[in-house]
Amino acid sequence: MSKQRLSVSVDSDLIEAGGASVARGHAKTLSAWVNEALRLKAEHDRRLDALAAFITTYEAKHGEITDAEMRSAARRASAGAVKSRALGTAKSVRRAGKPR
Repeated sequence: MSKQRLSVSVDSDLIEAGGASVARGHAKTLSAWVNEALRLKAEHDRRLDALAAFITTYEAKHGEITDAEMRSAARRASAGAVKSRALGTAKSVRRAGKPR
């Protein structure tokens, strides 16, 4: 994959976050960190576009998804979710046999 030099303005807090990530060894360079961030954003946007296209196609075939249907789906999803409070404490993690 070819590389191109780019000049952009970036919020200082993001530059600090990238520098800290490099210092912790999560990225080789700030450029690599920014490149990965751009890659993740591009993938995120692609997925949102695909979801929007799916919903448009679904609603064209089945009608508009109502607020009541969305609330019902959220309730069903919540009912099946693992509660993070039960997993979030150090004691519960150790009890589950996982390292600290």
